[in-house]
Amino acid sequence: MIQPLQSRRRVGFIGILATIGVVTAAVLFQELHTESHPMSLRKPTGFPQLIAYERFRGLEGEMCQWTAASGETTLVASLQQQQTPAGGFTGQADPSAGAIRPPLRVIRDPYSNFASIAVDAVRNEVVLTDENMFNILVYDRLTNTPPKATMSEPKRRIGGLDTKVEFQCGLYIDPVSGDIYAVNNDTMRTLVIFSRKARGNVPPDRELYTPHGTFGIAVDEEAQELFLTVQHDSAVVVYNKMAEREDSPIRVLQGDRTLLADPHGIALDTKNNLMFVTNFGYSQSHTPGPDGRPIHGGTLGAGRGRELWPLGWDDTVPGSGKFSPPSITVYDLKASGNTAPVRVISGPQFNWPTGLSFDPQRNELFVANDAGNSVLVFDASASGDVAPLRVIKGPKSLIKNPTGVFVDVKNDELWVSNFGSYSATVYKRTASGDTAPLRIIRSAPAGKSALMIGNPGALAFDSKREEILVPN
Repeated sequence: MIQPLQSRRRVGFIGILATIGVVTAAVLFQELHTESHPMSLRKPTGFPQLIAYERFRGLEGEMCQWTAASGETTLVASLQQQQTPAGGFTGQADPSAGAIRPPLRVIRDPYSNFASIAVDAVRNEVVLTDENMFNILVYDRLTNTPPKATMSEPKRRIGGLDTKVEFQCGLYIDPVSGDIYAVNNDTMRTLVIFSRKARGNVPPDRELYTPHGTFGIAVDEEAQELFLTVQHDSAVVVYNKMAEREDSPIRVLQGDRTLLADPHGIALDTKNNLMFVTNFGYSQSHTPGPDGRPIHGGTLGAGRGRELWPLGWDDTVPGSGKFSPPSITVYDLKASGNTAPVRVISGPQFNWPTGLSFDPQRNELFVANDAGNSVLVFDASASGDVAPLRVIKGPKSLIKNPTGVFVDVKNDELWVSNFGSYSATVYKRTASGDTAPLRIIRSAPAGKSALMIGNPGALAFDSKREEILVPN
């Protein structure tokens, strides 16, 4: 007799549990056997094997006292509580997780680290992404953290597992609705959209499944088109602004002739139909499938079933990787395919040019020059190896590893998010040189340098210096 579907699932589940139990018992027996007979599992010479191990010595440390600049409820409580997996560290083992061992100690950054920035001039708010603890933070635009305060409290915070907020590196604020568009760069292949009133651990109002490694975002409101840079595949993808979930791009800009090379920031000049993109300089060639599309659905297969998608890792030509000078490449707004830029702005002043913002009134481009600890301002009509019109840099400017920049035309201000100093700084739009900011929003004590922990992928221990090495 055919069993009901539910009954068959139950039998199958019991079978799986039984199998897991047998395997677990075998592993435990093997561990006990190994402890009592450490040489019993030694392999013949030539095989990798554990000979001995020694515990690290414990480290002691104190956490500084927090003094909030505003608000009755601070972020201290949330920082001191154990974080969810989306927020980073879980301080205690989950009893339901079986034999998972809690860590002896944890090295982590307890402060919000600002990555990207956008201003809602209509509602007088500034929005920042926190790539350390995976939050979107909303502040009043006129917030100014007092020198003796540890931090300023945000008006609203969006964060938690349900939000799908992780390595947010790009922001766009809808000028009409105030909706927040936030770009995930790495662990989540999702562009998330929240209403301006969203707060806490809430699911996004809308989400769009994007290529892996998206970074910058810009929107042409008149055409209702959304532009995203794709860092690893050196591409720009364009969607309908209201696209969601599995919708495909309507255009893809990618190929050797584009000179796109690890693109990050993006800005649009809709009056002159131009698109500007900042490039770190690394690129590789791709070989498409017989139909011109990715062979395996693009990087990590994210484009399977899509009508249009950028070529990915599996389509890379072996040995074709190269490093070119960092640059700003300029294209026609409707450019697609393997189309060459109309102009290129380059020069030795670029050092990881990341965030990008366009000032339509003054026809100027503002570049967050990350490794150069500076903001560069160019004439948007410039071409070739040209010097910037202005540079904001120096100890008084407080600019350190800037990754986001935003021109607030309405209020005649320039905003910068400093990944290296837990701060967002604001200047006059025409600021130049070593200029002190008009205001500052901090998420940590004044003068504190960020730990710069960003998506660590491995670690090593230097036994001679007793140091832990963590590449980011």
